[in-house]
Amino acid sequence: MAEYYPKGYKIPLANGSYAEIIQKLGEGGQGVVYRVAIGGKEYALKWYHKGAVQNPKKFYQNLENNVNKGAPTKAFLWPLYLTQPADGSFGYIMELRPKNYREFSDFLLAKAHFQSLSSAVNAALNITNGFRELHRNGFSYQDLNDGNFFIDAENGDVLICDNDNVAPYGESLGIAGKARYMAPEVVRNLKRPDVMTDRFSLAVVLFRLLFLDHPLEGKRVVEAPCLTEELELKYYGKDPVFIYDPTDDSNRPVRGVHSNAIKFWPLYPQFIQNKFITALSKDAMTGKTTRMTDNDWQLAFTRLRDTIITCPCGAETFINVAGDASCINCGRRIPKPPVLNCHNHKYGLALFPGVKMYRCHIDKDSDDFTQVTGEVERNPKNPAMWGLRNVSDIVWNAETLDGTLKPIAKGQIVPITAIKAIHFPNSIGIIEYSK
Repeated sequence: MAEYYPKGYKIPLANGSYAEIIQKLGEGGQGVVYRVAIGGKEYALKWYHKGAVQNPKKFYQNLENNVNKGAPTKAFLWPLYLTQPADGSFGYIMELRPKNYREFSDFLLAKAHFQSLSSAVNAALNITNGFRELHRNGFSYQDLNDGNFFIDAENGDVLICDNDNVAPYGESLGIAGKARYMAPEVVRNLKRPDVMTDRFSLAVVLFRLLFLDHPLEGKRVVEAPCLTEELELKYYGKDPVFIYDPTDDSNRPVRGVHSNAIKFWPLYPQFIQNKFITALSKDAMTGKTTRMTDNDWQLAFTRLRDTIITCPCGAETFINVAGDASCINCGRRIPKPPVLNCHNHKYGLALFPGVKMYRCHIDKDSDDFTQVTGEVERNPKNPAMWGLRNVSDIVWNAETLDGTLKPIAKGQIVPITAIKAIHFPNSIGIIEYSK
């Protein structure tokens, strides 16, 4: 049989159906991806090269288990059906990637750009949430890298691919991972990939997403005349140093080489910088302290999105919930707006026109950052007056400055300057004004 299947060729599926080849879409080290038709609907088929899988029987069984269990969330391009083994190999069926999604590498190579600050932060949130749900379902990813994601530059929506390497926690498929994304202990061959090594790889992915450079590649790597195996083991395994490690400046970004990191790092709030400093500290990388969890990242990026507003210059920027700030685009001074303090400072939502409030802000038992529950709007007759519109199905009770409670039903607006708190069913949001 030829290495590539021709158009019209029918590949039997394990469920008794078949997939008909439409065209070849691409090829990688493990196999070939085809566009196929099954029962009148188009899908993607990944077909493995002969010998590409170390333990074919175990790998096939793992895929079968994943098909039966189903995807953790809709963000995963998860195996839907298995083929029957044929010609010394096999494959699996997944959904096709929509055309509006670009490869992560396109962003790193400046072939694609996020349309806004919000879309970049949403991408970080969606990646983090996807892996949180994966881990909650008892899986580890084992090969987390920049090739695992398709991203919509318009809104930051994310699709996670290459899920054939996903295995139950404690199981190993013999895959170490991709260079420059593997945890130091995996680089040193001290352990196989698991949830803990996923956490390191996730920190690298998130740093690259926001700062478009590698967190371990600074002066030391640039000055290496040739990146030998011995040096790779040193820089990524035995002695990794974060480029912004506050205790070690030996690997700082180099001007003219790491322009993205130098440009974007100062723009982000200190609390986000601190998260990366913690996640990529020497203690975290060597296992002396626990690594940042998916929950930690999700909370941090939700808080970060809470600080994004649209400057009068028309571009998005971060505000300082504790004081005044300057627009990261035009430099305009932006006074601190009113801030909704939710759940005892767990979240601090800037009450600025255009900002949205989510389920996690009004429900202390929820961390849902996708369901919109409120929106800050300008009064069309007096743009200097801002109000908060309830778009949820829950009636709020706005506490006025004199302590009176006023019910705010779905669709109603409450003037922000007229209230000091909002009572939700199981929490209270306190409005903090600049002094």
